[in-house]
Amino acid sequence: MGLFSRKSNDTPANPQMAELGREYAIAKRHNDRKTAGRIARQLGTSDVSDSDRASFQQGRDAYDAIPPIKPTRRKGR
Repeated sequence: MGLFSRKSNDTPANPQMAELGREYAIAKRHNDRKTAGRIARQLGTSDVSDSDRASFQQGRDAYDAIPPIKPTRRKGR
């Protein structure tokens, strides 16, 4: 492992919460209000610890770090 290595050990404490955060970020990107609302209600009703909330945020940030794909231009119409 070198000085400028990109590898880091950022594994979330709770992988299930990280996956839920990733699903939430996907729903937000695709304007799926039904799924985003369901996940937000699920987080609001359950008793979530700080480490679980941090795992959820890590999952969101991991998906948000991926840039969206821009559609190609449709020239030959």
